Amino acid sequence: MIQDTFVPASVEKKTMRLAEEKKELEKARADRKTLIKQRREQWKANAKKYHEELIKEEQHLIEAKREARNTGNFYMAPEAKVAFVIRIKGVNHIRPQVKKILRLLRLRQLNNGVFVKVNKATMNMIKRIEPYVAYGYPNRKTISDLIYKRGFAKINHARIPLSDNMIIENSLKQYNITCIEDLIEEIYRVGPHFKEANSFLWTFKMNNPKGGWSNKNHSFQNGGDWGNREEEINKLIRRMN
Repeated sequence: MIQDTFVPASVEKKTMRLAEEKKELEKARADRKTLIKQRREQWKANAKKYHEELIKEEQHLIEAKREARNTGNFYMAPEAKVAFVIRIKGVNHIRPQVKKILRLLRLRQLNNGVFVKVNKATMNMIKRIEPYVAYGYPNRKTISDLIYKRGFAKINHARIPLSDNMIIENSLKQYNITCIEDLIEEIYRVGPHFKEANSFLWTFKMNNPKGGWSNKNHSFQNGGDWGNREEEINKLIRRMN
Protein backbone atom coordinates (compact mmCIF):
# COMPACT_ATOMS: atom_id res chain seq x y z
CA MET A 1 0.00 0.00 0.00
CA ILE A 2 1.37 3.39 -1.08
CA GLN A 3 1.11 6.10 1.51
CA ASP A 4 0.37 9.73 0.60
CA THR A 5 3.44 11.98 0.57
CA PHE A 6 3.54 14.19 3.63
CA VAL A 7 3.41 17.92 2.82
CA PRO A 8 4.32 20.35 5.61
CA ALA A 9 1.71 22.96 6.52
CA SER A 10 4.16 25.78 5.73
CA VAL A 11 4.57 24.51 2.16
CA GLU A 12 0.79 24.30 1.69
CA LYS A 13 0.41 27.87 2.95
CA LYS A 14 3.14 29.09 0.63
CA THR A 15 1.57 27.30 -2.36
CA MET A 16 -1.82 28.86 -1.59
CA ARG A 17 -0.27 32.28 -1.14
CA LEU A 18 1.57 32.07 -4.47
CA ALA A 19 -1.63 30.95 -6.22
CA GLU A 20 -3.52 33.93 -4.76
CA GLU A 21 -0.74 36.32 -5.77
CA LYS A 22 -0.81 34.90 -9.29
CA LYS A 23 -4.58 35.45 -9.53
CA GLU A 24 -4.22 39.02 -8.24
CA LEU A 25 -1.43 39.72 -10.73
CA GLU A 26 -3.45 38.34 -13.63
CA LYS A 27 -6.47 40.41 -12.55
CA ALA A 28 -4.33 43.55 -12.25
CA ARG A 29 -2.90 42.98 -15.73
CA ALA A 30 -6.38 42.44 -17.20
CA ASP A 31 -7.71 45.57 -15.48
CA ARG A 32 -4.74 47.59 -16.74
CA LYS A 33 -5.25 46.31 -20.29
CA THR A 34 -8.93 47.26 -20.16
CA LEU A 35 -8.10 50.72 -18.79
CA ILE A 36 -5.53 51.34 -21.54
CA LYS A 37 -8.13 50.43 -24.19
CA GLN A 38 -10.57 52.89 -22.63
CA ARG A 39 -8.00 55.67 -22.36
CA ARG A 40 -6.50 55.18 -25.83
CA GLU A 41 -9.33 57.03 -27.59
CA GLN A 42 -8.90 60.00 -25.25
CA TRP A 43 -5.16 60.06 -25.88
CA LYS A 44 -5.73 60.03 -29.64
CA ALA A 45 -8.27 62.85 -29.34
CA ASN A 46 -5.81 64.96 -27.32
CA ALA A 47 -3.04 64.43 -29.88
CA LYS A 48 -5.39 65.38 -32.73
CA LYS A 49 -6.54 68.53 -30.89
CA TYR A 50 -2.97 69.70 -30.25
CA HIS A 51 -2.03 69.04 -33.88
CA GLU A 52 -4.98 71.08 -35.18
CA GLU A 53 -4.19 73.96 -32.79
CA LEU A 54 -0.58 74.02 -33.97
CA ILE A 55 -1.63 74.14 -37.64
CA LYS A 56 -3.99 77.06 -36.90
CA GLU A 57 -1.22 78.96 -35.10
CA GLU A 58 1.25 78.43 -37.92
CA GLN A 59 -1.33 79.58 -40.47
CA HIS A 60 -2.13 82.66 -38.38
CA LEU A 61 1.59 83.48 -38.14
CA ILE A 62 2.01 83.21 -41.92
CA GLU A 63 -1.01 85.44 -42.54
CA ALA A 64 0.16 88.02 -39.98
CA LYS A 65 3.63 88.22 -41.57
CA ARG A 66 2.11 88.48 -45.04
CA GLU A 67 -0.26 91.26 -43.99
CA ALA A 68 2.54 93.19 -42.30
CA ARG A 69 4.73 92.89 -45.40
CA ASN A 70 1.93 94.05 -47.72
CA THR A 71 1.26 97.12 -45.58
CA GLY A 72 4.95 97.97 -45.19
CA ASN A 73 5.10 97.10 -41.49
CA PHE A 74 7.02 94.60 -39.40
CA TYR A 75 5.49 91.66 -37.56
CA MET A 76 6.88 91.01 -34.10
CA ALA A 77 6.46 87.33 -33.20
CA PRO A 78 5.49 86.48 -29.59
CA GLU A 79 8.39 86.00 -27.21
CA ALA A 80 9.47 82.45 -26.49
CA LYS A 81 8.13 80.87 -23.30
CA VAL A 82 10.52 77.94 -22.91
CA ALA A 83 14.24 77.50 -23.49
CA PHE A 84 16.39 74.40 -23.78
CA VAL A 85 19.79 74.63 -22.09
CA ILE A 86 22.67 72.25 -22.85
CA ARG A 87 25.86 72.08 -20.83
CA ILE A 88 28.85 72.04 -23.20
CA LYS A 89 31.83 72.38 -20.81
CA GLY A 90 33.19 70.22 -17.99
CA VAL A 91 34.17 71.02 -14.41
CA ASN A 92 37.61 72.55 -14.91
CA HIS A 93 38.07 76.17 -13.77
CA ILE A 94 34.42 76.70 -12.80
CA ARG A 95 33.66 79.26 -10.10
CA PRO A 96 31.55 78.08 -7.12
CA GLN A 97 28.66 80.36 -8.05
CA VAL A 98 28.55 78.97 -11.60
CA LYS A 99 28.76 75.42 -10.30
CA LYS A 100 25.84 76.07 -7.94
CA ILE A 101 23.65 77.44 -10.74
CA LEU A 102 24.48 74.45 -12.95
CA ARG A 103 23.38 72.15 -10.13
CA LEU A 104 20.17 74.12 -9.59
CA LEU A 105 19.37 73.69 -13.28
CA ARG A 106 20.23 69.95 -13.02
CA LEU A 107 23.10 70.34 -15.49
CA ARG A 108 25.54 68.14 -13.58
CA GLN A 109 27.27 66.46 -16.54
CA LEU A 110 28.58 67.31 -19.97
CA ASN A 111 25.87 67.30 -22.69
CA ASN A 112 23.05 67.34 -20.13
CA GLY A 113 20.01 69.28 -21.32
CA VAL A 114 16.93 70.69 -19.54
CA PHE A 115 13.86 72.76 -20.32
CA VAL A 116 13.71 76.12 -18.55
CA LYS A 117 10.79 78.53 -18.23
CA VAL A 118 11.77 81.87 -19.73
CA ASN A 119 11.43 84.69 -17.20
CA LYS A 120 13.64 87.36 -15.68
CA ALA A 121 14.98 85.16 -12.87
CA THR A 122 15.93 82.17 -15.05
CA MET A 123 17.46 84.35 -17.76
CA ASN A 124 19.62 86.12 -15.15
CA MET A 125 20.83 82.69 -13.98
CA ILE A 126 21.58 81.60 -17.55
CA LYS A 127 23.51 84.81 -18.20
CA ARG A 128 25.86 83.93 -15.34
CA ILE A 129 26.62 80.48 -16.76
CA GLU A 130 26.48 81.47 -20.44
CA PRO A 131 30.12 80.53 -21.29
CA TYR A 132 29.38 76.96 -20.16
CA VAL A 133 26.07 76.33 -21.95
CA ALA A 134 24.36 76.55 -25.33
CA TYR A 135 20.69 77.49 -25.22
CA GLY A 136 17.82 78.66 -27.36
CA TYR A 137 14.11 78.42 -27.96
CA PRO A 138 12.94 75.05 -29.32
CA ASN A 139 9.82 74.62 -31.44
CA ARG A 140 7.13 72.04 -30.71
CA LYS A 141 8.55 69.46 -33.12
CA THR A 142 11.95 69.60 -31.41
CA ILE A 143 10.35 69.26 -27.96
CA SER A 144 8.29 66.33 -29.22
CA ASP A 145 11.32 64.58 -30.75
CA LEU A 146 13.32 65.08 -27.55
CA ILE A 147 10.68 63.63 -25.26
CA TYR A 148 9.80 60.73 -27.56
CA LYS A 149 13.41 59.75 -28.24
CA ARG A 150 15.28 60.71 -25.07
CA GLY A 151 12.55 61.23 -22.50
CA PHE A 152 12.84 59.43 -19.16
CA ALA A 153 10.70 59.85 -16.07
CA LYS A 154 12.02 60.49 -12.59
CA ILE A 155 10.01 58.25 -10.26
CA ASN A 156 11.26 57.59 -6.72
CA HIS A 157 14.75 58.74 -7.78
CA ALA A 158 14.78 56.08 -10.53
CA ARG A 159 15.23 56.75 -14.27
CA ILE A 160 12.24 55.14 -15.99
CA PRO A 161 11.79 55.12 -19.81
CA LEU A 162 8.57 56.69 -21.09
CA SER A 163 7.44 53.48 -22.75
CA ASP A 164 3.82 53.68 -21.60
CA ASN A 165 1.30 56.50 -21.18
CA MET A 166 0.16 54.92 -17.92
CA ILE A 167 3.52 55.87 -16.37
CA ILE A 168 2.67 59.51 -17.05
CA GLU A 169 -0.96 59.20 -15.97
CA ASN A 170 -0.11 57.53 -12.67
CA SER A 171 2.33 60.33 -11.80
CA LEU A 172 0.69 63.46 -13.27
CA LYS A 173 -3.04 62.76 -13.58
CA GLN A 174 -3.75 65.23 -10.76
CA TYR A 175 -2.41 67.95 -13.10
CA ASN A 176 -4.59 66.73 -16.01
CA ILE A 177 -1.53 65.30 -17.79
CA THR A 178 -2.41 61.75 -18.82
CA CYS A 179 -0.29 60.96 -21.89
CA ILE A 180 2.94 61.91 -23.61
CA GLU A 181 1.16 64.43 -25.88
CA ASP A 182 -0.24 66.19 -22.80
CA LEU A 183 3.29 66.30 -21.38
CA ILE A 184 4.71 67.77 -24.61
CA GLU A 185 1.94 70.37 -24.73
CA GLU A 186 2.50 71.38 -21.10
CA ILE A 187 6.20 71.92 -21.75
CA TYR A 188 5.70 73.74 -25.07
CA ARG A 189 2.94 76.06 -23.79
CA VAL A 190 4.56 76.48 -20.35
CA GLY A 191 1.23 75.62 -18.78
CA PRO A 192 0.20 76.13 -15.15
CA HIS A 193 1.87 72.85 -14.17
CA PHE A 194 5.10 73.31 -16.13
CA LYS A 195 7.18 72.96 -12.97
CA GLU A 196 5.68 69.57 -12.07
CA ALA A 197 5.90 68.30 -15.66
CA ASN A 198 9.51 69.44 -16.03
CA SER A 199 10.50 67.94 -12.66
CA PHE A 200 8.90 64.67 -13.76
CA LEU A 201 11.30 64.52 -16.71
CA TRP A 202 14.80 63.24 -16.04
CA THR A 203 17.62 65.44 -17.31
CA PHE A 204 18.17 64.75 -21.01
CA LYS A 205 21.44 62.99 -21.83
CA MET A 206 22.49 64.19 -25.26
CA ASN A 207 25.18 62.93 -27.64
CA ASN A 208 28.04 65.01 -28.96
CA PRO A 209 26.78 66.85 -32.06
CA LYS A 210 27.37 65.26 -35.44
CA GLY A 211 30.32 67.02 -36.99
CA GLY A 212 31.61 68.09 -33.58
CA TRP A 213 31.72 71.48 -31.91
CA SER A 214 33.07 74.60 -33.62
CA ASN A 215 34.88 76.32 -30.75
CA LYS A 216 33.71 76.06 -27.14
CA ASN A 217 35.83 79.05 -26.12
CA HIS A 218 33.91 81.49 -28.32
CA SER A 219 30.29 82.58 -28.32
CA PHE A 220 27.85 81.48 -30.99
CA GLN A 221 27.66 85.04 -32.32
CA ASN A 222 31.44 84.96 -32.87
CA GLY A 223 31.53 81.62 -34.65
CA GLY A 224 31.77 79.50 -31.49
CA ASP A 225 29.37 77.34 -29.53
CA TRP A 226 28.31 78.82 -26.20
CA GLY A 227 25.54 81.31 -25.66
CA ASN A 228 22.11 82.08 -27.04
CA ARG A 229 21.28 80.46 -30.40
CA GLU A 230 17.60 81.45 -30.33
CA GLU A 231 15.78 79.34 -33.00
CA GLU A 232 19.09 77.85 -34.19
CA ILE A 233 19.00 75.60 -31.11
CA ASN A 234 16.64 73.34 -33.09
CA LYS A 235 19.43 72.46 -35.52
CA LEU A 236 21.87 71.75 -32.70
CA ILE A 237 19.39 69.49 -30.88
CA ARG A 238 18.80 67.51 -34.09
CA ARG A 239 22.55 67.00 -34.40
CA MET A 240 22.77 65.83 -30.78
CA ASN A 241 19.56 63.77 -30.61
